[in-house]
Amino acid sequence: MIRKRILLAASGLICGLIAPAMALNDSIGEKGINALRLHKPPYDLLGRKIGIGQIEIGRPGKFGLDKSGAKNPAIAPHAVFYRNTPAKPNHDVDNHATMVAGVMIGQDKYLQGVAPGARLYTSAVGSFKQGGQPQECLASQHIALQNGGDVRAINFSFGESLERDPRKNNAKLDGKALLTQCIDWSARVHNVLYVIAGNQGKGGIPIPTDNFNGITTAYTTKRKEIFTKVDFANLSALPEGIGRSTIEKEINVGERRAVSLLAPGSQIAVFDRQGKIEQVSGTSFAAPHITASVALLQEYGDRALSQSLPGWTLDSRRHEVMKAILLNSADKIRDRGDGLLLGMERTVLSKKNQIWLVSDAYKNPRIPLDIQMGTGHLNAFRAYQQFSAGQNPPDRLAPPIGWDYRTAAVNSYQDYVLEQPLQKGSHAAITLTWNRLVILNDRNNNGKFDLGESFHDRGLNDLDIYLMPVDENSNLRNVCSSISPEDSIEHIFCPIPATGRYKIRVHYRRQVNEPTQAYALAWWTVSSEQ
Repeated sequence: MIRKRILLAASGLICGLIAPAMALNDSIGEKGINALRLHKPPYDLLGRKIGIGQIEIGRPGKFGLDKSGAKNPAIAPHAVFYRNTPAKPNHDVDNHATMVAGVMIGQDKYLQGVAPGARLYTSAVGSFKQGGQPQECLASQHIALQNGGDVRAINFSFGESLERDPRKNNAKLDGKALLTQCIDWSARVHNVLYVIAGNQGKGGIPIPTDNFNGITTAYTTKRKEIFTKVDFANLSALPEGIGRSTIEKEINVGERRAVSLLAPGSQIAVFDRQGKIEQVSGTSFAAPHITASVALLQEYGDRALSQSLPGWTLDSRRHEVMKAILLNSADKIRDRGDGLLLGMERTVLSKKNQIWLVSDAYKNPRIPLDIQMGTGHLNAFRAYQQFSAGQNPPDRLAPPIGWDYRTAAVNSYQDYVLEQPLQKGSHAAITLTWNRLVILNDRNNNGKFDLGESFHDRGLNDLDIYLMPVDENSNLRNVCSSISPEDSIEHIFCPIPATGRYKIRVHYRRQVNEPTQAYALAWWTVSSEQ
């Protein structure tokens, strides 16, 4: 078998190995993220009219603009750009970008993308010789403003090496790189969920995997024909042993974890720019599974809004909500059929075949994410179940499954009292997300990032979550908690010790910037009355 090497545009790393084709439907069907189920009745979700974005070194071809675009009409981006200007015909068309786009919006009936009805806006940032992080930020901002300023998620299947960072010897994954700060600023200002391909290989593409406000992914490979195992190529391990010094440069500073979610990325079948089917691997192809899943969920949310369904507001479009929904609904441990493990569909394995229940994230309340697995494996159908349960404010009794978007004041808390008793022996999954506050140093006061401008990191307020018996008031008397002092995610997955009434508490513990903090909360529990 002859293998071609596809260079990950950001760093020259191997991000794909091309071989004879298999069905992309493996990764978007039941063996992968189970998105095909949402394409069919009664759901009929294809991501219609939902704007999503793509930033890479190059771009996919577009029919009517590029000669190569005519060769692959199954991949049809809505608009293509070079940084923040219209793309020139036949310039910057790239095979890698074409294949990533196909995972998101491919329309071939035999090789369909996750969200074939979505509107993809894509920008090529161009050669590194002519640009860097400022130009990449400019392109990101431009894509975030497309679709009438309504782009719901942006895919990053590339990144920057620390060796190229202007900070030189002081460069580290502390969230301070210009591109990382740009991503966190744009997420908040433009209300868009950034999905970042995780790091792979020596040298790596770690920037902007150290973002706070987006999702960074690692990729899975198949075991027994199902995507369940973290692939060996992901750089997502504790800094131990011979490779300690290298690993330390490729993961976040401190205890904050980079990987927040897994998605299929091994031997994914895609169309190349010539319209031929190839097989590729890497986080480059895991990230678009997540980005396009946002389009499916947002089509449902917009449908609910148009039908004026009770409890649905524009909060459903918040990027923090999407992040909480995707992370909280992730698969960890396959349910035995009794529903006590929340109906999860697969048991996820680390590189060393360990399950989530032996991770420090399960045992230590100060660590919300497993370093390799995050909260688990993307399951688009379970995310739909989580999202479609609807918004529930704290002034109403909470159903077993739900979500909310709210604001908390410093040194105060919000309690979500669950209406029904929880079942002993079941598990509860609860996820809290909020933003790091990054401000643009806007020299010309035009409200936009311009070349030569920078950002100011105002830090991260500290929020915690607790699951408590309903009649308890002290945070110390909790059943389980997530109390990371340095993450913008808190996540609980814990067993219920006794059948009874419980409540979820969101506590704004410590102010670093503003005295109020917006957050998104998602929960999934099992009622004893179900």
